[in-house]
Amino acid sequence: MSAATMLTANASGVVANAVVMADTETIQLYTEGDRLFDAMLAAIENAQKQVWLETYIFADDEVGRRFAHALSERAKAGVQVRLLVDAVGSLFQFYRSLGSDLEQAGVQVHHFHRWYWRKPLRYNRRDHRKLLVVDGCHAFLGGFNIHRESSQHYFGNARWRDTHASFRGELAQQAAELFDAFWHGDKHHLPIDNKQAKSTLVANQTRFYRRQLNSIYNDFLGNAKQQVCLTTPYFVPDHHTQKVLIAAVKRGVEVRLLVPHTGDVRLARWAANAVYARLLDNGVRIFEYLPRMLHAKVAIVDGNWATLGTANLDYRSLIQNYELNLVSRDTDFCHQLQAQFEEDLKEASAVCPVRWHQRRWVPRLAEFLGWCVRRWL
Repeated sequence: MSAATMLTANASGVVANAVVMADTETIQLYTEGDRLFDAMLAAIENAQKQVWLETYIFADDEVGRRFAHALSERAKAGVQVRLLVDAVGSLFQFYRSLGSDLEQAGVQVHHFHRWYWRKPLRYNRRDHRKLLVVDGCHAFLGGFNIHRESSQHYFGNARWRDTHASFRGELAQQAAELFDAFWHGDKHHLPIDNKQAKSTLVANQTRFYRRQLNSIYNDFLGNAKQQVCLTTPYFVPDHHTQKVLIAAVKRGVEVRLLVPHTGDVRLARWAANAVYARLLDNGVRIFEYLPRMLHAKVAIVDGNWATLGTANLDYRSLIQNYELNLVSRDTDFCHQLQAQFEEDLKEASAVCPVRWHQRRWVPRLAEFLGWCVRRWL
C-alpha cells in the first residue's frame, strides 16, 4: 500500500488570521512573523502546566529575548518549561549567557546534537523542527524560526516570507506526544494514527519514517490529476522526484514551483538552479519570489491535499534532518493555502526557458559545484 493510500489526514485551515473549524480541530495560518510571535507569546503567558518549545534557530536578539523572558516567567511560576534548540542552527546566535539565564529561571534547556568527538557522524543530523506545545492542547508548527529576520517590526520590509500554523484538539495532542518522545530520545515512538482523521502530523525520526515522508510527497505528486503547487526555499530534488514532476506534466497536470529569487544559502541556490533546465524543458513552470527571502514550505495537490511544516524538498530535509509536517485533506485548509500561493505568485517572476539556456558558463559552473555538494547543504 502506498503512502498516499495509507495516509488520511484531519482539520481545516485559514490564510493570514482567518479561522476555519472542523470536527475537534481548529487550524489557523500565519504568514506574518509579528502576528505569529504575538500569538505564541500569548499562549506561553497563559500556560498553566507545560510549555514545550523546539526550534532550529533561537537567536539572542529582540525576538529571542521576548521569548526568553516569557519562558522564564512561566518557569518561575512553576510551569514546566522545556526548550530544545539545535546546536548548529543556533550556533553563534544562542549565547551561553542566554542559556544560563534561562536555566537559572528554571527552564530546562537542551542543545540538540552538540559536537562530540566520539560520535562525529551524528553532527550531520540536525533538528530542523519548529514546534511549540502549550499544556498539551495548543500547538504551533511551521517554518518560522525565533529570530528578528522574521519580524517586520525589527527587520522591516526585508523580513522573511514564511508560513506557520496553530492548532488544537487531537493534532495538538499528537504534537505533545511527538515532542515528549523526542525530548527523551525515543525516536521510535509515534502517536497512534487516527485513520478517519482529515489531518495528521508526519514526523521522520527513524529511517523508515524518513522514507515515508519522502514517499508521501512522491505518491501525492505522482497521483496528481489537475495541478501541483509547491513553495520551498531550498529546492534540490533527487532524480526520482524530478521524474515524478515531469511525469505529472506529461499527464496534463499543471506543475508550478515557487522559490526565492535570492536565497540565504548561496550553495543551495546553485544546487537548485542545476535542475531548472531539465524541469523547464519538460513543462514545469518555475517562479521566483522577488520581494524578500521566501522560507515557507508548502505543497498543494489538486486543491484537496496539502502539507506545510519544516521539511524542504531537498536531500537534507528528506533524508538527514529531523522534520515535522502537517498533512491534510481538508478542503477549506487546502483552499486557504491555494489562495496564499496565488497571492505570492503576484509578486513573483516566471523563469524563461529560453533565457535560462542563454546564461553564461560562470553560473553553470557554480551550479555544478552546488549540485556536487547538495547532500551537505
